[in-house]
Amino acid sequence: MNIWIAIGLTAVGCYAVKLIGLLIPAGLLERPLVQRLAALLPVALLAALTAQQTFADGRVLVLDAKAAGLAAAGVALLLRAPFLLVVAAAVLVTAGVRAMAG
Repeated sequence: MNIWIAIGLTAVGCYAVKLIGLLIPAGLLERPLVQRLAALLPVALLAALTAQQTFADGRVLVLDAKAAGLAAAGVALLLRAPFLLVVAAAVLVTAGVRAMAG
């Protein structure tokens, strides 16, 4: 398939999703269940993406430097560290484990 066809189909799809979102009645969006789902869905998707990128390599489960970095970030979050310190801890631990592992 030509790349421009793929780009065009993606643009049309994005526009269609946006249009469908605008056509949903406001009363439906104001329901408490919909608001709770809208608040929690991005968190769940980000957590799933993080887990997949950290612990999966194709169809194989791996525990490597990325898992150590994620654990360090989790500990920093539990200690209520600022965001940049959380990221720095994850980066430093990941780099340290990779350096020690060779």
